[in-house]
Amino acid sequence: MPLLASPFAQLDLIRQPEQQNEPLQAFDAADEYLLNHLAEQQPASDTRVLILNDSFGALAASLLGKVQVSSSGDSYLGALALEKNLVRNGLPFDALRVIPASEPLHGPFDRVLIRVPKTLALLEEQLIRLQGQLAPGAQVVAAAMVKHLPRAAGDLLERYIGPVQASLAVKKARLLIATPEARPAVVSPYPTRYRLEQPAIELLNHANVFCREGLDIGTRAFLPHLPQNLGSARVADLGCGNGVLAIASALDNPQAHYTLVDESFMAVQSARENWQALLGEREAEMRAGDGLAGQAPQSLDVVLCNPPFHQQQVVGDFLAWRMFQQAREALVVGGALYIVGNRHLGYHSKLARLFRGVEQVAATPKFVIFKARK
Repeated sequence: MPLLASPFAQLDLIRQPEQQNEPLQAFDAADEYLLNHLAEQQPASDTRVLILNDSFGALAASLLGKVQVSSSGDSYLGALALEKNLVRNGLPFDALRVIPASEPLHGPFDRVLIRVPKTLALLEEQLIRLQGQLAPGAQVVAAAMVKHLPRAAGDLLERYIGPVQASLAVKKARLLIATPEARPAVVSPYPTRYRLEQPAIELLNHANVFCREGLDIGTRAFLPHLPQNLGSARVADLGCGNGVLAIASALDNPQAHYTLVDESFMAVQSARENWQALLGEREAEMRAGDGLAGQAPQSLDVVLCNPPFHQQQVVGDFLAWRMFQQAREALVVGGALYIVGNRHLGYHSKLARLFRGVEQVAATPKFVIFKARK
């Protein structure tokens, strides 16, 4: 893999989760453009730089030791990649503030470097949270590859920060440079809420939750076919989002024990708040994590999963396949993984390679629900 070379450092970087013969690199031309732009300003060592949505730590690792760095994003895998890349390049991890997107920022900051996220609601929430966090003379610079840069990103910067100047494109990347101006204080529109009919519950959703405005159609197809009569089973909601699968299951299975895991900090925050609102003090384990990577082997009876088919802008089944492998490892013999997936993704054959029995529980014109028994 090529090294990331910038005026600040030359680094050997990896993505997370790791896969053999990784076809993609852990940085792109937008990272290089941001670093070159900052270098032209010759920042002093006490310049306070906030980095938002640093996919695999390329920006923070490059700037560590050169300026005062804080890094915030909504991806557990992104935070894990940053940690691994610092170790990989012999850099100290404790010299950096890492702030999950579910937690408040602590400015003031002289420079804010933003990788424009796929979810513009996350960008909007992050820009709103910059209110009162910018030092005099601060600059906010957002970057993306041109093909992933929607016009609305510039509109949001203009609305919440100040006038925006778009750079020329370099290696198919572009910068949006915002000069902060006084703006009236804004109350965030997030979290949002929606109601379900069955079960009759209301769910709260922080800015980066998948299908924030309403229940996604895959989960809608899955809900009527969740396993029944679980008794005191140990159940995991893998990729829990706002917690809807675990909560619906828990309402019907008062003795079961639940673990909710997602790689999005905002998803876990949403799930925790929804669980408390609907199930009170009932115990459950909730964590941001790399799927079930930290789960003890043979410690679960049931896994519920609506797997993702993309990581950021990259579409593929690598993450889903990995989740199936993690579920198999975590399940007891005789335990079962229940999943919903688009018909065209062909999950049946993948599950059959890992599990001894795979049966179709239900199907709609677009989705299939499978039960895979270990």
